Amino acid sequence: MTFTWKGVMPALTTQFDAQENLDLNALTHHLNTQIDAGVHGIVLGGTLGEASTLEPSEKEALVKTAQALTQQKIPVILNIAEQSTANAIARVQEAEKNGVDGFMVLPPMRYKATDQETVAYFKAIAQATALPIMIYNNPVDYKIEVTIDMFEQLSELPNINAVKESTRDISNVTRMKNCFGDRFHIMCGVDTIAIESLMMGADGWIAGLVDAFPEETVAIYTYIQNGMYAKAVAVHRWFFDLLELDITPQLVQHIKQCERATGIGTGYVRQPRMANTGSEKARVDKIIQTALANRPDIADYKSLM
Repeated sequence: MTFTWKGVMPALTTQFDAQENLDLNALTHHLNTQIDAGVHGIVLGGTLGEASTLEPSEKEALVKTAQALTQQKIPVILNIAEQSTANAIARVQEAEKNGVDGFMVLPPMRYKATDQETVAYFKAIAQATALPIMIYNNPVDYKIEVTIDMFEQLSELPNINAVKESTRDISNVTRMKNCFGDRFHIMCGVDTIAIESLMMGADGWIAGLVDAFPEETVAIYTYIQNGMYAKAVAVHRWFFDLLELDITPQLVQHIKQCERATGIGTGYVRQPRMANTGSEKARVDKIIQTALANRPDIADYKSLM
């Protein structure tokens, strides 16, 4: 399908059962809730999706389930995070045959590649598919920054047409716009600065807490698109303590704890991750319960979409 990188696209969690098997029924419920809230696309098998623990056959099952549910109404994006260029190309070509609509691509995993190596890696993947590609620029967690000079080289590939901007430097939105205009769509990848990124011209939001609070997330985006900035800020301020759960190494456990509390996820993680316990579980529960007791009135946002 032809689509534009814009709007709210959840970085979906992968739903497991108590035995750590894929729970496709739970995925169906989870994804239907996202669709009902009005999300504009979905990203499968990312960091929040516990990609490093998934077998290729499981990723295929996720894609097929998501495609059956979305029915080409919104794009289904697959994360590519591999250790070798050859494996990355193989995953891309398999996924294209399985019907995905585009890819989010991380730099080489478990190796701090040079700028030259990283650009060559991205180019090789882009040349192996005709589908749209979003570069995931997250030097905080993955230790490789995709610089302006590197994007200049990547601009030669027409299907590399978006960036998941997770440098946590809000000025990077303006920097990219000033250098490239609309050549690359910018999708904010950090929940806590999404509202600032959108106001500075980002096209959308690859969101995390949307997995537990889809309506509030889409409402913020919708209010901004309609110039209702005060209302967007009010929802963001209510949301902020929850959004901060997205920027820790335990983001998967935190967000799945939120999902269970809101009834749209099983809460189970796959080892080596372990669910929150003790004081950390109590801390996150307090944040969740405070938020649930004070949910903002966003009844009007769907009429604005």
